Amino acid sequence: MRLTTKGRYAVTAMLDLAMHVQHGPTSLADISKRQEISLSYLEQLFSKLRQSELVNSVRGPGGGYRLSRAADEIFVAQIIDAVNESIDATNCGGSGNCQKGKVCLTHNLWRDLSDQIHQFLNSISLAALMERHDVRAVCTRQDQDTLSVTLMEADHS
Repeated sequence: MRLTTKGRYAVTAMLDLAMHVQHGPTSLADISKRQEISLSYLEQLFSKLRQSELVNSVRGPGGGYRLSRAADEIFVAQIIDAVNESIDATNCGGSGNCQKGKVCLTHNLWRDLSDQIHQFLNSISLAALMERHDVRAVCTRQDQDTLSVTLMEADHS
C-alpha cells in the first residue's frame, strides 16, 4: 500500500495554502514555485479540491485560492478523498475477489489496516500540521528560498 503523488501533492498544496492564509488568496504559481509541483498538475488537483468544497477560487488581480473554511475544520483524509486517492492496503482494491474471485485469508486484516490509516488521517487537521515546529521551519525556509530566486531573477532581467 502506498499513497501516490496525487494524494501527497494535494496535501502538500493544501498545507502550503493554509500556511500562507494571512497573505490573502494564494496563486497556484506561488505554490508551484515553493513546492516544486507542476502548475498544470496543481490546476487539476485544485479543480477537484474546489469541487469538494475544500477551497474557493478568487478571480482578478491578486486572485488565487483560499481555504473554504478554517484550517481546523479540514482534515488530511478529506483532502486525499477529494482527489480520488485510495488508501487501500488490500491486494484486490477492496473488492474482496483476491483469491480466484473470493476473499483471501488476510483480506479483512488489510481492510482493517486501511480503515485505521483513514481514521488516523481523518484525525489530523491542517491546523494541527501548521502548529508543528518542523512544518513552520520548512515553510520559512521555502519562503526564503523562493524570495532569493525571485530577487536573483529580477537582477538578471
